[in-house]
Amino acid sequence: MKDKNSATPCTSVAVAGTALACLGVAAFSLTFPSTHWALSGFGAWSAVTVRAVLATAVAGAFLAAGRAKVPDREHWAGLAVVACGVVIGFPLLTTLALRTTDTSHAAVVVGALPLCTAVLAAVRTGARPSRTFWIAAVAGAAVVTAFSLGESGGAPTAGDGFLFASLLVCAAGYVEGGRLASVLPGWQVVGWALVGTLPLTLPAAVVSLSLEPVRLTGESVGGLVWVSVVSQFLGLMVWYRGMAAIGVTRASQLQLAQPVLTLVWSAALLGEHLGRATLPAALAVLVCVAVTQRSGARQAREVRRSRAAARARGAEAPDAGPEALRSGDAHEIVAHGDPRRRAPR
Repeated sequence: MKDKNSATPCTSVAVAGTALACLGVAAFSLTFPSTHWALSGFGAWSAVTVRAVLATAVAGAFLAAGRAKVPDREHWAGLAVVACGVVIGFPLLTTLALRTTDTSHAAVVVGALPLCTAVLAAVRTGARPSRTFWIAAVAGAAVVTAFSLGESGGAPTAGDGFLFASLLVCAAGYVEGGRLASVLPGWQVVGWALVGTLPLTLPAAVVSLSLEPVRLTGESVGGLVWVSVVSQFLGLMVWYRGMAAIGVTRASQLQLAQPVLTLVWSAALLGEHLGRATLPAALAVLVCVAVTQRSGARQAREVRRSRAAARARGAEAPDAGPEALRSGDAHEIVAHGDPRRRAPR
């Protein structure tokens, strides 16, 4: 009876974390259409730098209202990775790509992002997710990529170089941000990463606005506001909180649904045509997501049972070392770290 009651909080945390990660995916799915709108009135460099400055203003207000303390020096390197990958790298590279690439083609990068994130997370921690997990992850990425290419009639273009580079920097930012979210609230991870880039983004925004033409319309301003406030801060805030709850690897697989959502928004908001393959592809993606979630949940239950049995015998739970990573809940270790060393929230 005690074991059942003790499992309830774990289940609740997993459900809440999955819901937060899904909210993040929904917010991100509108990023490409919103960037398309922003580019109708702003230059690429202006859109990227003003986006970061506006997001920093919102983040700074949250940090001030929450009286957040400056992170310890040991976290600065990780925040720099988040800043370079998520605050500057991914927005810049994808915005440059969207000057010559439509949103449906750009969705290709999102199809490969979960797999890239999972690979970097495994390299970062030495984790070894199950074979079933990898099969489903690769299959899902392949389905999304093939669907996106087929819908756009895409072949490798000049913009693909920016898109492929954005994969690496964004995945690195996600992995490091997910790790930091275990010792800092997710909104502080994003907030401090944004604040740290302000000495670069503010003067860059001033210069860009003076050199590039600006045409203020409802679409351009609305798109810029969405990518600034939602995609750049609020979306990342709930995304990192979700990753801290369910793990980087499992959360990254939820992003397999993001390209399909992006294509839906592209059709509804931008008038792009969607072919008959949309629904079958969406169903295939959802199946792959379900398989990866089930695989990760099974490993998590096994590790929790082994730790509960050790505690029942009066023994100390095993360390989150290489053996635990290889045989247990790898994504939980990625997100939370060693619980004996984890700082209180």
